[in-house]
Amino acid sequence: MTVLLWLLICVPLGAGTVLCLAGRGVNRSASFLGVAAALATLGLAVTAALTRPEASAPLFTGMRAGLAVDGLSAVMVITVAAVTLGVLLFSTGEFGQGENRGRFYGLMLLFAGAMLVTVTATTLPLLLMAWEVMGATSWALIGYWWQQPERVQAANVAFLTTRTADLGLYLAAGAALAGGVGSLRLDALPQAASPWLHVVTAGVVASALGKSAQLPFSFWLSKAMQGPSPVSALLHSATMVAAGAYLLLRLHPLLAATDWAGPMVAWTGAATALVLGLVAVAQNDLKQLLAASTSAQIGFMVLAAGSGGVAGGLTQLVAHAATKSGLFLAAGAWLTALGTKQLPALRGAARTYRLVGAAFSLGTLTLAGLAPLSLWAAKDEILAAARAENTALYAVGLAAAAVSAVYSVKALWYVTRPLPADAEAGYDTEEHGTRRVPRAAPFPLWALTSLAAVLGVLALPGPASWIERLVGAPSEPSPKAWELGLSAGVALAAATWAWWHSSHPTPAPRVVAGWAEGWLGLERAAYLLVVGPVLALARALTVFDDRVVDGAVRQTARAGLAASRFARRLDDDGIDAAVGAVASGARRLGRWARRPQTGLLHQYYAQAAVGFCVLTLIVLLVR
Repeated sequence: MTVLLWLLICVPLGAGTVLCLAGRGVNRSASFLGVAAALATLGLAVTAALTRPEASAPLFTGMRAGLAVDGLSAVMVITVAAVTLGVLLFSTGEFGQGENRGRFYGLMLLFAGAMLVTVTATTLPLLLMAWEVMGATSWALIGYWWQQPERVQAANVAFLTTRTADLGLYLAAGAALAGGVGSLRLDALPQAASPWLHVVTAGVVASALGKSAQLPFSFWLSKAMQGPSPVSALLHSATMVAAGAYLLLRLHPLLAATDWAGPMVAWTGAATALVLGLVAVAQNDLKQLLAASTSAQIGFMVLAAGSGGVAGGLTQLVAHAATKSGLFLAAGAWLTALGTKQLPALRGAARTYRLVGAAFSLGTLTLAGLAPLSLWAAKDEILAAARAENTALYAVGLAAAAVSAVYSVKALWYVTRPLPADAEAGYDTEEHGTRRVPRAAPFPLWALTSLAAVLGVLALPGPASWIERLVGAPSEPSPKAWELGLSAGVALAAATWAWWHSSHPTPAPRVVAGWAEGWLGLERAAYLLVVGPVLALARALTVFDDRVVDGAVRQTARAGLAASRFARRLDDDGIDAAVGAVASGARRLGRWARRPQTGLLHQYYAQAAVGFCVLTLIVLLVR
């Protein structure tokens, strides 16, 4: 069984690495190889979910790299593998021969493999490694068309925003070690000693909220829409943004170990679901609408994690993954065919391309939370947990559910309108449209959308109890009949109003509409509050380094040079001169001393007599 688990992560990671390195050299077979690897991964995921294997390997002293498939991760590995397969099947008709297919399929498989490691990791170091690979590959996928500077800029914004939040996991790891959790096992983190327990919790929460594009980090998801549509479908459905919500669901015991973490996470999720839902309503770009709705829908999962509805949050995660991946693929199919993703220009798109239109219609109705589709039932599971926690939390969640119906129906209204006479005038604004949907698009699109519609059975009393036992939370509150009826009525009323309002629009204040369409100015706020001060500090430190530190170094160097010049002059004009004078004097004395040495005896006697006379005079004079 251990081999099975290693294969589950090694197949996508290994195949992805090979395809990335091969690049254009495997362009013809990249699609086949990528889909084959994804299909094998799905088979391994299903087998692992049934057999529940565990594996570990030595990593650091006192720590191991642990992997396990338990109840929660069993559902996740199948979800990730299934969505990856569907997206890669759709991608076979998306890229022309001129594209680097090997790099695309390789990066997609690497990303999926990193997500599989994330959901099966039982120790924080291994989770951190997968978290980093996921962030790096998402940056490469968002900026896949790197020849276009705006796409690279968008990838940088997404990467730096999530990367900043990811530092929370490093903080959590350090605090866990300081708090006595030497193994860094995820299930041991709640045992960290206080006050380190609060630091661990804060680090995990910050990292998860950043990865899941919750307030105030939501704006990076808007930038991520610059990537290819299959990338959006994968990153923003079952992976990447879902990773943070999954981590909070996984570590609910850690949230419950503190008094503040659970309520704070729940209110953040509820606020994101409501506020980003309003942002989605204001969008006229289909992918931007879907992106904002992703942040809002993930907010429900975060709400579930904070209020203790782990089973409901998992049901929402799975249903949303199928729904949103199908919707993004439909948006991608229309973008390829018509060259635009602007909602006014997509009028009649569902009528022109009926298979895609029918799938998109079913997906939007599911996203709207209309009964009896899956997200209606999943949301009620979450709202029941929220009501048990706090009535105000339930009210905000119910309002967010109503907003979900509004933005979903808005998208549906536009694409189902009759085709206007001047339709061609709105096409080809983003790229040159092919006027046809790729042949490979309908099957994965319909497979994902159909799953999205029927996954609501997981919220029925029987399957819901099974899910609760699966995740080890058998006592979670279930929605009462009046709650189910109320949420269904609210969603239906909101959907009806949205359809009427789309037909009879009322002007909204331009400032408010622009503010909401611009994602609340969150990116600008991040620049003013974080990026600007950091850059100003960096510039100040640069000036300090140049003028003070480097200035001191340069002045020290100049002083050293002056001292060396002085020492050189002292050596040349003083010491060397003195040594030269001594040597010259010695030479002169030597010459003088050689003169009396004639070798004639009578001269030696004469010299001795003169010397004797001199000594006698000295003695007489001294006395």
